[in-house]
Amino acid sequence: MPVVVYSVLRVVLFAAATGLLWWAGMRSWLAPLLAAFLAWGLSYVLLGRQRDRAALWLAERAEQRRARGGRTAREAADADAEDAEAEGSSGAVREWPEGRRPAGT
Repeated sequence: MPVVVYSVLRVVLFAAATGLLWWAGMRSWLAPLLAAFLAWGLSYVLLGRQRDRAALWLAERAEQRRARGGRTAREAADADAEDAEAEGSSGAVREWPEGRRPAGT
C-alpha cells in the first residue's frame, strides 16, 4: 500500500505544478512537460520518507516471493491444498454417487 500512497502524492505534485504553471500563463504543451520535471524534483526532495517506505515494502514482497520459490500466495496455497488432498486420499477408494460415475471406470 505504501507504493499507492507514494504514487498518488507524486500525481498530486504533478497536478499542482501543472495548475500553477497554467495559472501563471503558460498555456502550451510545455506546461505539463515542465510540470513533470518540477514534480520529479519536488518528489525527490519532499517525499523521501514515502519513497523509502515504498521501496522497503517492495523489497519485503520480493523476499517473501523468493521464500515461496517464486510463487504467489494463491499459487502456494493451491499447491499446499493439492498436496494435502493427495496425501489424504492415497490408497483410498473413491465412492461415486449413483449416476455420477466417470466414463471408463
